[in-house]
Amino acid sequence: MSLLEPLRQRSFRALVTGRTLATFANAVAPVALAFAVLDLTGSAADLGLVVGARSIANLALLLFGGVLADRLPRSVIMQGTEVAAGVTQGALAVSVLCGFASIPLLVGLSLVNGAVSAISLPAAAAITSQTVPRTLLSQANALLRLLSNTGRIAGAGAAGVVVAAAGSGWAVAVNALLFFGAAAAYRGIRLPRGARAKAGHPIADLIAGWHEFRSRAWVWIVVVQFAFVNAAGLGTLMVIGPVVADETFGRSGWGLALAMSTAGALVGGLIAARWQPRRALFAGVVLVTVEALPVLSLGLWPALIPLLVAMLLAGLSMEQFSVVWDVSLQENVPEDRLARVYSYDMVGSIVAVPVGQIAAGPLVEQFGREPVLLTCGALIVVSTLLALCSRQIRGLVRRDPVSSGALAGS
Repeated sequence: MSLLEPLRQRSFRALVTGRTLATFANAVAPVALAFAVLDLTGSAADLGLVVGARSIANLALLLFGGVLADRLPRSVIMQGTEVAAGVTQGALAVSVLCGFASIPLLVGLSLVNGAVSAISLPAAAAITSQTVPRTLLSQANALLRLLSNTGRIAGAGAAGVVVAAAGSGWAVAVNALLFFGAAAAYRGIRLPRGARAKAGHPIADLIAGWHEFRSRAWVWIVVVQFAFVNAAGLGTLMVIGPVVADETFGRSGWGLALAMSTAGALVGGLIAARWQPRRALFAGVVLVTVEALPVLSLGLWPALIPLLVAMLLAGLSMEQFSVVWDVSLQENVPEDRLARVYSYDMVGSIVAVPVGQIAAGPLVEQFGREPVLLTCGALIVVSTLLALCSRQIRGLVRRDPVSSGALAGS
């Protein structure tokens, strides 16, 4: 079945257009914001304060974003949050261009932007299964991730060009327009009224979502696995990798390595659209072991060529897992609780990365770089092997195809 087949669905076309624009905007935002702060004060501490404010708000409200996405129409939430993101970035652009920006103002706007993102993310993740027939879930998720990765690459590059050519204020203004464009695209989503959670106390809804999350061992086991994988892999790699690059193959080589990871993800998305094993979750979890290769490469053989190969394979494998994970959740979690399950999954991922980033430096100073990298690589492999001990992960199978008819917006 063609990768482009989901585009026959009107609502999916609107979703993929909006998601691509939003991803492009979110790739522009950190680059533009970083230079706006540095232009204002030149202080790395101020930059950390502004960026950290967004992360704190995002983490604090992500679970409640899942509650809202299960109660309210997800397309409406996505339209509203993109408009709100556009307004906050527009206010930031005006403050920079008109010369009245200040660190307290930027921190406040970052808090609002982080809150908006927290409300949007679970809805965006859970809505895919409402826009395509079940038979197209693999292709739809693969295409969404493929275009999102493309938008992420293009956005980061475009941000650098606009900042260099016109300044950080105009880059933030472009960022705001992209968010408004995403909101306009989401207006094209037309969905039947599906199952929604009954309105209740938010805490009760969170508890119900938690019960749904932990009721399936394969869900919480994979999330626990990724708490270790992300801390030992992403967190460690982003801190120690640049240090190794400075001492060996250079900063341009490190940039190329990151690009190879994204290239691998693009290829992985194309493969995931066509390769659909019956025990897809088992295959996806097995492939997570490849995430250890870049970490082990830096520890055992810190040279550019081995690292490029390792990053390419890791990007490809992790994209395979990501598509499989989305499809597994969308096929097996009830629609009226799916966003809350996604939100618990996301919180686990967000919490784990800073842990690795904060711990990496002190651990290297205490034990040395090579032992820390090899231990982190081993931790990725061991946590994955332990996850594979779960009978539910080994036994979960794709649901039998169903008719693709009777889908609103097709």
